[in-house]
Amino acid sequence: MRICLRRREFVAALGVAAAWPIAMRAQQSSVPLIGYLGTTSPETFTTRLQAFHQGLSETGYFEGRNVAIEYRWAQAQFDRVPGLATDLVSRRPKLLVAAGGNSPALAARAATTTTPIVFEIGADPIALGLVTSLSRPEGNVTGVTSLNTEVGPKRLEILHELVPNTKVFALLVNPTNANTADILRDMRHAAQTLGLELHILEAISEGEFNGVFARLPQLDAGGLVIANDASFVQRSARLAALALRHGVPAIFYTREFALSGGLASYGGSITESHRLSGIYAGRILKGAKPSDLPVQQVTKVELIINMNTANALGLTVPLPIRGRADELIE
Repeated sequence: MRICLRRREFVAALGVAAAWPIAMRAQQSSVPLIGYLGTTSPETFTTRLQAFHQGLSETGYFEGRNVAIEYRWAQAQFDRVPGLATDLVSRRPKLLVAAGGNSPALAARAATTTTPIVFEIGADPIALGLVTSLSRPEGNVTGVTSLNTEVGPKRLEILHELVPNTKVFALLVNPTNANTADILRDMRHAAQTLGLELHILEAISEGEFNGVFARLPQLDAGGLVIANDASFVQRSARLAALALRHGVPAIFYTREFALSGGLASYGGSITESHRLSGIYAGRILKGAKPSDLPVQQVTKVELIINMNTANALGLTVPLPIRGRADELIE
């Protein structure tokens, strides 16, 4: 009798165990899925991801609890982005988040006309063809834009204030970036207005960085402005280290650049734009349509000065700039 009981108990236990995966799959299938497409890597997106999750939490969603997220990272290899976007769409997510620049936003837009898309970019979404109107975006796309392309000329002005005796500067661009033509137009106009000479240097891969910095003394350039580009974001620490090693005052748009030893950063608040994209993702999960969510424009711009780097370069940061800075790294 005992043997029979144990056998029945064993069979019953097997039945319960076999039911667990089914129950787990049922539970997971009831949890909405977000597809997250990033241009670089999770390591360079640490601050951004924290801000995105903060925005999600403000709408009541928490990864691993009541929402699942599948991530795809292009590692700054832009030719991979369209394939990654298509792969995410095949997972049938409730929405796509295209973060970190124009490339994922455009790839997501090309991959689906039905799955809702929330972009996070630093350029004009109308000019890119992502939406036809900021206030009433049509179709399945909306998102957040920050003032990173527009404030490029201001970076040149700030760098000139930090090195006032310099009249020759260089601008580093990625020629494959869709915004490069606009960046060059605006920056050349700014240089002319300020009475400065501006040399254009190009780099597509990290292997070209050494050549860029080797050319600066040949051009007699006393400062370097780095144009906003996702591949430069991925390698901001490398660019900051090279600038410091070569004794070059340089400015970029991400806070990570200044934290890594670059002289300064100036650009739209990355944390705010990603937090807002998280909020929009949460609202869409709750049933909102992208066409009912106006494109949000982050107007907060942050200036960060690395005082340690300024001292290493022998620069005196003027008091007016210190007063305007959102953060002084000392």
